[in-house]
Amino acid sequence: VQLQASGGGLVQAGGSLRLSCAASGRSFNNNVMAWFRQTPGNTREFVAAISKGGAAASYADFVKGRFTIARDNDKNTVSLQMNSLKPEDSAVYYCAARSTSVTVIHRTHTSYPYWGQGTLVTVSS
Repeated sequence: VQLQASGGGLVQAGGSLRLSCAASGRSFNNNVMAWFRQTPGNTREFVAAISKGGAAASYADFVKGRFTIARDNDKNTVSLQMNSLKPEDSAVYYCAARSTSVTVIHRTHTSYPYWGQGTLVTVSS
């Protein structure tokens, strides 16, 4: 699976951004899709993930109620709608994919073999 993330940028605190990730290659709907983020000197941090069919999602506690993950299996895309952004949300955001035959949502970055190139989100105070 090849992944291409986009949508990052500079936004003021309290604002919104929508990240998108386009996938190509193997069957998109066989993959759990996730978003992680990373700041310099830190490991990649789980943000959100969505099941193959889109019926189930998992969120990190720090984004619950603010971020929403969604997928379109017809268009092979996954999105992350980010609202009420805070300066501490500033990071490079990565989309990731894991091919799976079961409905299990993994929250660790080592569980995902496929990664996009990252898109930078900067939230100013």
